[in-house]
Amino acid sequence: MRQTILARRYAKAIFSLAQEGNTVDSYRAMLHGAADVCTGVPEMTDALTNPVYPLDARLKVMAKLAELVNADKNMASFFRLLVEKKRAGLLPEISTEMDRMGDAAQNVSHGTVISAVTLDASLQAKIQATLEKLTGGKVVLDAQVDPSIIGGIITRIGDKILDGSIRTQLTGLKESIKGRN
Repeated sequence: MRQTILARRYAKAIFSLAQEGNTVDSYRAMLHGAADVCTGVPEMTDALTNPVYPLDARLKVMAKLAELVNADKNMASFFRLLVEKKRAGLLPEISTEMDRMGDAAQNVSHGTVISAVTLDASLQAKIQATLEKLTGGKVVLDAQVDPSIIGGIITRIGDKILDGSIRTQLTGLKESIKGRN
């Protein structure tokens, strides 16, 4: 929990700087690139966070990473700060938090639609359009298949769930029949 709070604070700082410079999307891309390298190459995270390595060596590794992701002066300074404050291990979480902040600023919601069978593109587009009307913003959907729902769909956006599955309807019917006995 503490790591998430710290990541959110660092993300908020770099997000405000990105908003001032109108570079939110490019900063998100830079953070994604750095986070992907750290996640994909565990030795990189070790080289950035292990106190056995001298600070100068860790800063050089971070400078190479900044160069790799085409970081501008502000982002390179941010990366340097993370190493100096021993927070370079938070890069993946900072990237995730930056995405959340960017999506919120652009009124983008992420959701999941679960169906018993694979939905075709046109039906998925209709569901997305309906959800965009309900939320008043753009919705990015992730489609999943779960045959156990029997039919219908379940959509989740944030903490909202719209359950139109046959399984839920049958469960409700079963409960109402039990209640009559």
